[in-house]
Amino acid sequence: MTEPGTGGTAGPAGRAGPAGRADSRSGELLDARELALLAASIARQAGALLLEHYEGSAPSDVVVASARTKSTRTDLVTVADRASEQLILDRLTQERPHDAVVAEEGGSRTGPSGLTWVVDPLDGTVNFVYGFPAFAVSIGCERAGERVAGAVYDPLRDEMFTAAAGAGAQLNGMALQIGDGPPLGEALVATGFGYSAGQRLEQARLLDTVLPAVRDIRRAGSASLDLCWLAAGRLDCLYEAGLAPWDFAAGALVVTEAGGDIDFLTGLPPGADTLVAGPTNLVRKLTELLRQAERAAGASARRARQAGDSTRAP
Repeated sequence: MTEPGTGGTAGPAGRAGPAGRADSRSGELLDARELALLAASIARQAGALLLEHYEGSAPSDVVVASARTKSTRTDLVTVADRASEQLILDRLTQERPHDAVVAEEGGSRTGPSGLTWVVDPLDGTVNFVYGFPAFAVSIGCERAGERVAGAVYDPLRDEMFTAAAGAGAQLNGMALQIGDGPPLGEALVATGFGYSAGQRLEQARLLDTVLPAVRDIRRAGSASLDLCWLAAGRLDCLYEAGLAPWDFAAGALVVTEAGGDIDFLTGLPPGADTLVAGPTNLVRKLTELLRQAERAAGASARRARQAGDSTRAP
C-alpha cells in the first residue's frame, strides 16, 4: 500500500485552495497530492525516530532529563522534539530546497517558491514525556496562507492521516467523510487547555456552561490528533483556544477535506483565538454555546471579584 494522498472521496473542492497551481519558481505544475505524499513520507520517518526515544510505560530517563520549559513551566521541549524537527528540516531541504518552513522549535527559513511548510515535530510533548499514548508528527503545506496539503502521523497506532486540497482526506489510504453529526446535547466534544494559569482559569470557567450541554468532554493533549480523530468519527466536534499555526496546519485540512468546517472565534478567552471544528451544523451550535459560556463566565468572574472586594472592605 502506498502512502495515502491519492483517490478517495473528496470533501468540498477548493475549500483549502486549489491543487495544481503553477510553481512560480520552476514553472512546473504543483500537485497537492504529491505534496501530501511527501509530507506523509517525512512524517512517517520522524515518527519512527520518536519511537526510538519513547518507552511508553514510564517516562524515559533520557527524555525527562532533556526536557526544558518554553513559555511556562508546563510547556516542555525535549531532545526528541529537536531531533524530529531536524530530521524533517533535512528532508525538506533535500526534497524542497526553495520552500519556506515554519517549525515549532525554531527551525524556520524563508524560500522563493511560494510554498510554506508548517511543522510540529512532536505534537503532545507532555504526553510523550509521561508515556501517555497520544502524540503525533504534523506537517502541513500552505500557499499564501491557504492550506494545500498535510499529513498527521500517529506512530503508536501506525495511523497516517493525509489531505490534499480538492482531493479529499484519508486514514491509511481510506477516504474520510464527516457526516451531519448528532444533536449538540449528544456530541462528544474535544478541547484543550493553554499553558498559562490565567488562560486555564478562563477555559475552566467556560466548561461550567459547556459540559452540562454536551454528551461529554475529551482532552487528549494533541490538537492535531483531535482534528484527525474528528475527521475519523471518533469525536463529534472540538474547540480550543490559543493554538499555534503548527498545531492545526495539517489537521485542519484533514477536517475540511473530509467535509467538515473550521471556524475561529476571537476573544474567547481574551487575547486568544478559539478554533472550532466539526460538521457545519455543530460548529454553528457549538459557537453559540461558547458565546453563551463566555457571557456566563464573565458574570461569574465579576461576582467573584465583587465578593473579594467586599471581604477586603473595612
